Amino acid sequence: MAQSSAAIRSAGLDCFLSSGHVSAFTLQGEQPTAVFTHSVVVRNAGRLAARNVRLGHLNLPQNVRIEPQVEHTVSRNADGSGEIAIAVLVPKEQITVSYLYFPPLTWNQINTYTKSDDGFAKIINAIPTPQPPKVVAWLAWLLMFLGTSFSVYWLLRLVAYVI
Repeated sequence: MAQSSAAIRSAGLDCFLSSGHVSAFTLQGEQPTAVFTHSVVVRNAGRLAARNVRLGHLNLPQNVRIEPQVEHTVSRNADGSGEIAIAVLVPKEQITVSYLYFPPLTWNQINTYTKSDDGFAKIINAIPTPQPPKVVAWLAWLLMFLGTSFSVYWLLRLVAYVI
């Protein structure tokens, strides 16, 4: 990738790990069975395509689903580890990788890394939500500044009046 003196542009890969979306179910029947599930959201927050996106796994469950469905490959190793490779995530594209697995495996024993050709993803322990437009954010900051200025002005006037 060429670097310009004005700015360095790259893909901004984010990986959202949500322990809030970890679930445990007990399947009813003659032999009740415990089943665990969790999801990882990977988003390209940058302005360029993220190429060769790879999700590493210490233990890669057999039951994995990617939504929306994108072209990907799954590499499994004999020790149970593995990697999911996605050729490209275009700017602002987001995928959800859902896992279904059985005890004694737990959610924190599965995912190890998320990276692309541009480097490692930024790990965020939250659920992505749309951000307000920059104009709205600037307007909110302006109103907070004006409110603080107004309060400080009248506080100083009160102190000057008392003294």
